[in-house]
Amino acid sequence: MASPGTSEPECSLYEELPDERMEHNRRLAVEELLATEASYVHNLQLCMWDIRAHLQQKQLPDLDLEGLFSNTDDILHVSRRFLEGLKATADQESEQLLFICALFQEFKEEMQTVYKIYCASYEHALMLVPNAGATDLSFFLVMPVQRVTKYPLLLQKILENTPASASAYPALRSALSAMAEVNANINEYKRRKDVATKYNKAEHLTLRDRLARLNTHSIAKKTTRLSRLFMHETGIAAKTEDKEYDDLEEKFQCVASSITALKENMGSYVKHLEALMLSTPHKHELQMDEGVAQQYRRFAECLHRFGAVVPQRQRLDRLVCQPLSSLSDMLVGPQQLVKKRLDKLLDYEEIQERKSELGNVTYDEEAAMNTYLAINALLVAELPRFNQVAVQLLGQILGSFAVLQRDLAARVLQEGLSSQMPHSHMPLPSFWKLMEDTVQQSGAQLHTFCQKFETVTPSPVSQPLNPAEERKVLSLVSRHGPDKLYQVTSNISGSRDLDLTLQRGQIVALLQSMDTKGNTSRWLVDAGGPRGFVPAAKLQPYCPVQTQQPRVQVPAPECGTERRRHSYAPPEAPRPQVSTFAPAFQVVAGFSFAARSPQEVSVQAGQPVLVLEPHDKKGSKEWSLVDVNGQKGYVPSSYLVTVPVEKPLGWSLPV
Repeated sequence: MASPGTSEPECSLYEELPDERMEHNRRLAVEELLATEASYVHNLQLCMWDIRAHLQQKQLPDLDLEGLFSNTDDILHVSRRFLEGLKATADQESEQLLFICALFQEFKEEMQTVYKIYCASYEHALMLVPNAGATDLSFFLVMPVQRVTKYPLLLQKILENTPASASAYPALRSALSAMAEVNANINEYKRRKDVATKYNKAEHLTLRDRLARLNTHSIAKKTTRLSRLFMHETGIAAKTEDKEYDDLEEKFQCVASSITALKENMGSYVKHLEALMLSTPHKHELQMDEGVAQQYRRFAECLHRFGAVVPQRQRLDRLVCQPLSSLSDMLVGPQQLVKKRLDKLLDYEEIQERKSELGNVTYDEEAAMNTYLAINALLVAELPRFNQVAVQLLGQILGSFAVLQRDLAARVLQEGLSSQMPHSHMPLPSFWKLMEDTVQQSGAQLHTFCQKFETVTPSPVSQPLNPAEERKVLSLVSRHGPDKLYQVTSNISGSRDLDLTLQRGQIVALLQSMDTKGNTSRWLVDAGGPRGFVPAAKLQPYCPVQTQQPRVQVPAPECGTERRRHSYAPPEAPRPQVSTFAPAFQVVAGFSFAARSPQEVSVQAGQPVLVLEPHDKKGSKEWSLVDVNGQKGYVPSSYLVTVPVEKPLGWSLPV
């Protein structure tokens, strides 16, 4: 039996052993962190400096080195700096853990930025490995993925061997939480990218393929989306507002429209520049009187002779057109994702309403909600960067174009061609004033021409209705009143969401003289069932056409004062005749004719017509104004024939 004096040292000895073991394990864990980080950086350098350099020298035709190695250069740069920081902590014996924790906190954002890009493109890189012809390359490609996931494990091992009473314990917990958050954010970013990749693929489907995809579920889903979108546009249902996203999308759409407009303008510029490259440009010009236009034409010939245009065209294509085309192609992906987000938002709102009513949702509905949240979060995170890069590229393209124009001007001055320009001696402010006045004058001339053209164009008239259409009109009048009725003047083909497709002559009721964005050229109408938006310019107030009784056409003497001055003026009431004669001939359509404009009228072969005027308003006899069952319009004169009137069967009264 041991004495009391010897029991206390033995107990303290046994109590100290676990602390020593924890300290030993903690030291081994720190050494493992430093050693594995050094090995990781060494392997990355080997991959980038040897393997990638070797593949670059081979110049394999189907190998995408950028897609294969992704942003490994950025990872190597961050990892080398992180390793240098770890090595510096070795001199801090008592404070080493605190310095390591501070180092992880310092590199947290950088690690998340570089590793999330690499991990999101890792699976794509693996698909490119067979093209590289290096089977061991996948071992190096997986290292960054494994390394970023190992940081929390190493910190957890150090934390487990650190007493809770130690000064570095809270810092270790914070560093562990930070790296766990980095990995969670990387996983979430990869999930969002996978969702975006799924909906971002450009599908070139034939009509048969699209029809094969239709089923009861897809039709019901599209119908539900369209219904909710209509409720948004009409204000029936409130739209989920996301101010941050709305601002980003508005800026993106502005950037996209600017790129599209610049591409169109640059195409016009190139077209005119190519006209200067013709060997004999004077043969491709209209006949012009001697003046400023002729002087500019001779100046263009001089430019062609001195060879200043061809190099300009080549540099323009390389420095402006090709980058602009690439920038335009970059818009396709975000545009598809923005459109898909709207579809998923409509699904999300529908499911949210169902969830508030029933209290729960199905697994598929929960997945659909998560898909919307993923797409929305990805756009909010990526659109600012895309907008910034797109604006920078757009500015560089415009800068390149300005430099090319300046070089061309310098070439003109160098060759002494400036003296041949008509306005070369005019001060710059005066020249700009002259150009502004010329443009304004041309605009005024165009406006005057348009006004004159409208005065000679026959105004559309309200078309008669069939019985079914009349019943629909009565229904619209009872619901909206007669002053809200409008008639479609030409065929309308809806091209946007909630746009209606209507035929010429249909009657609609006006619900609102603008859309939800305040655009007064797009009206909301009721078509007697479907409701939607139509162009306001293709509607006119509806005036019912009175049904005309058939009457006999009596030839009138040709007199200039008795001719109608307006094609659509109502015919004069026939004068009472002493005796009525049955006509011996009548005019019918020899061929069927389909109306192509509001001023024309459709006829069927053999259909009787009433000729109102055997010419159009300009006096051309190629067109005749006719009345077909009360509907007036023009038909080709060559389509009309005169035939004898068939005698009625049976007896008749003597004349």
